[in-house]
Amino acid sequence: MVMAVSFTRYGRLYYLDPGAHSPKVGDKVLVPTDSGPEVAECVWAPQWVSEDIGGLPECAGPATDEHLARDETNRRRRAEGRSIAKRLIRKHELPMKVIGVDYLDTDNVFKIYFTAPHRVDFRALVRDLARGIKARVELRQVGPRDEARLQGGIGPCGRDLCCATFLKDFEPVSVRMAKEQDLPVNPLRIAGACGRLMCCLKYEHPLYVQAHERMPALGSRVDTPNGPGQVVGRNVPSDKVTVRLTSGGRCSCPSASVCSPRQQHDALYDPPHPDDDAPPPPDHA
Repeated sequence: MVMAVSFTRYGRLYYLDPGAHSPKVGDKVLVPTDSGPEVAECVWAPQWVSEDIGGLPECAGPATDEHLARDETNRRRRAEGRSIAKRLIRKHELPMKVIGVDYLDTDNVFKIYFTAPHRVDFRALVRDLARGIKARVELRQVGPRDEARLQGGIGPCGRDLCCATFLKDFEPVSVRMAKEQDLPVNPLRIAGACGRLMCCLKYEHPLYVQAHERMPALGSRVDTPNGPGQVVGRNVPSDKVTVRLTSGGRCSCPSASVCSPRQQHDALYDPPHPDDDAPPPPDHA
């Protein structure tokens, strides 16, 4: 049994073992964290999954009124910390932008995440922040991808950003992956909300690598059911190739029909029968 929760609306999903509890979608539940149980919203009710998943944290049960009051207090404290941080940043005239704020009430610690074009000397800012919000303050500078993950948003596909919903780690993505998927190498087309290459370029890349090893290369001469020609295009999702015929025109056919090993296999193990082209016997009835 697996369930999914989110600490913020449309935020990252965290998967739990429901244990003996059966929350419904929209219910507030307790999630075990390093700083104690935190309140989250159930966005995926417990259900069976086919995979054997182990090591999931177990749901600590439904949130009580006391937990909800504490969560609301922490929410107001985070909003207060964000407001004070922005005001003091303008006062110190620092090139910083506040991205997110976390508050650990058990330790009375604020973690403020920010972006900046370069390294910033914020020692004076930290002292003023600690006096202003009466808590210990930790400032952490993040990059463009972490900024998109913390802020959230909508990707070019029209869905919520992968990094803000389910991605845990950022895997390296290169322009070569876009080229091997026959995508236009245009920053406006292959860049995400963070300005970096889209993480989803990594998803189907292994499929394209395997397909290109199996399919005939661009420019190679092949024999098709419509005659010989030259490969001018490959469509991996449909497993077809586009061939410019020597006799003129183009045709689109399955890659297996122009693959030499496949043709040799069919010729060796499935030779045409000599009577296949013979006319049918006359009907004596």
